Amino acid sequence: MKEEKSCGAVVFTRQHEKILYLLVQNPHGIYGFPKGHMEGTETERETAIREIREETGLQVRFLEGFRAEDLYPSPVREGWMKRVVYFLAEFGQQEYHLQTLEISGGGLYSFEEALNLLQYASSRRILQEAKEYLQDK
Repeated sequence: MKEEKSCGAVVFTRQHEKILYLLVQNPHGIYGFPKGHMEGTETERETAIREIREETGLQVRFLEGFRAEDLYPSPVREGWMKRVVYFLAEFGQQEYHLQTLEISGGGLYSFEEALNLLQYASSRRILQEAKEYLQDK
């Protein structure tokens, strides 16, 4: 079976000693993490950096040692699987600006709020893994 690959990150910030996660909503109403297709000879991290910047306007810092994957049937290409690699990325005193072309909404959410907004079990699993990673740091 053929496979396409995307990369992104669980993006978060710290405000008043709380961790808030940035979720984006696609035009179909599905919440998730900023991500997108690899282009040319990009590395996974280069793709994630580019996509986060394109979708949110943010410059992020990756936390070393976190990498999660999701694999599912492509919703737009029959007979293809989609593999998504996620990193964990932090941003500081910046304002995000959601790209209106591909993103219909989103925002900063507490862990509980984000968990309730994510429709897919795999996205909730990745958020949980990110939270546990941050707690161990």
